[in-house]
Amino acid sequence: MIGKLTGALLEKNPPEVLLDCHGVGYEVLVPMSTFYNLPAVGQQVSLLTQFIVREDAQLLYGFATQQERQAFRELIKVSGVGPRTALSILSGLGVADLAQAVSLQEAGRLVKVPGIGKKTAERLLLELKGKLGADVGGRPHAASADQADILQALLALGYNDKEAAAALKGLPADVGVSEGIKLALKSLAR
Repeated sequence: MIGKLTGALLEKNPPEVLLDCHGVGYEVLVPMSTFYNLPAVGQQVSLLTQFIVREDAQLLYGFATQQERQAFRELIKVSGVGPRTALSILSGLGVADLAQAVSLQEAGRLVKVPGIGKKTAERLLLELKGKLGADVGGRPHAASADQADILQALLALGYNDKEAAAALKGLPADVGVSEGIKLALKSLAR
């Protein structure tokens, strides 16, 4: 029904923003990835939206990119995942990280998101497989099984997703697991 809003940003109270569109104020819930990229209050902004009608509420969710909105739409199709949980997932992971976690079947990354337990993470991995591809999240950062193993090792050692992905990018494509872990740890130690 409402696919896009363009107007002046009146208020920013995470995860909600207030948008003035020609005299009408819209309360829009946004993931943190969108929230951090919003301009200052008073500036013009455009958000792609998803209108959700429930028995007790009519809610508007906003996204900076088409990929975020498409990922949100896929997430709310999963049994047991509502709009609030989908927003939480996109706030905690981002589209590219979600697509990578699904393609590599990494339930551990999903469980780190508040409100996502082991069973929900496994259901997400099962139902989203093949639905979050290059058209939604881009290509995964870990191109091979060896790189996926290196990534898992770095995550198990306590590095966060961004640190591990950055260390993985600096590695040669054909590196083995043990050598890759050593090189990644050296680059993270700097």
